[in-house]
Amino acid sequence: MLSRSRLARLLAEGAVCVNGAVADNPKARVVEGDLVEITLQEASESHIGPEDIPLIVIHEDDELIVIDKPAGMVVHPAPGTPQGTLVNALLHHCGATLSGVGGVARPGIVHRIDKDTSGLLVVAKTDRAHQGLAAQFEKHSVIRHYLAIAHGVPDASDPRLRGTRGVNFEPGNIMKITSGLARHKHDRQRQAVLFDGGRHAVTRARVLESFGTPPALSLVECWLETGRTHQIRVHMAHTGHGLVGDPVYGGRRKLPLRALPPAGLAAARDFPRQALHAATLGFVHPLSGATLQFTSPLPADMTRLITALRGAGDMPDAPEKM
Repeated sequence: MLSRSRLARLLAEGAVCVNGAVADNPKARVVEGDLVEITLQEASESHIGPEDIPLIVIHEDDELIVIDKPAGMVVHPAPGTPQGTLVNALLHHCGATLSGVGGVARPGIVHRIDKDTSGLLVVAKTDRAHQGLAAQFEKHSVIRHYLAIAHGVPDASDPRLRGTRGVNFEPGNIMKITSGLARHKHDRQRQAVLFDGGRHAVTRARVLESFGTPPALSLVECWLETGRTHQIRVHMAHTGHGLVGDPVYGGRRKLPLRALPPAGLAAARDFPRQALHAATLGFVHPLSGATLQFTSPLPADMTRLITALRGAGDMPDAPEKM
């Protein structure tokens, strides 16, 4: 099965014909009896080389592998980061077994998380696993829960939030953000919230713990109904509760000096990345049909930050009911 984005590229490349004619209108309708032909080129050999980079492997079988990615690691090589990526590490770890569904032999990448976001992602080792996983992501049936440290405390009693477009609250004080997302008009590295156009995006969030007197920061569980670029970061910023340490969406806000303990204030102010961790990943195994769910504990830097924000004591286990 081909993803929508892959089909769109094939249409743009003139690789789709309907009844012998090149399909040049992606909005054109087909009717029963139409002959649709799609020309697919064989996956080209990747220019990406294997590198012996340690990986935290949570699960691996003949079809797929689940990785706990550290913050700072790019998923796929790009012009600014040609090596040292997760794909380079996977090519060394898996050899020639990664799938080529994306059009280049053996990348295996089904979904991504940002360079400075830590946590779980699944990679396909076979084309059939890639197709099965891609279908689940397309249907939004994959479970993806994140832990984040946000400015402020999102709450249904906040009249400002009640008046923020795209925001409403569900039972249990769960904040739901619904909007379109698209590239920012003036900064192509950012995403922007839209209410007329863009790709449909839905994020839910609930507060697990607040820090400070009065509360200045909060530990928030976020989960995705859709999965768009920077979705949690841009949606939380839209609500006025951007993530601590986020340099793109305004997460380096001035903190109230008297609300937090000195060590917590310094730790939050100096946190070097967006405080976001992909903590839970669940999906149906594309071949066996088994329901799989994996969890990743908070990384050391977020653990230290929370300990400092509490002012004393050790960090307990990651919150339950993820």
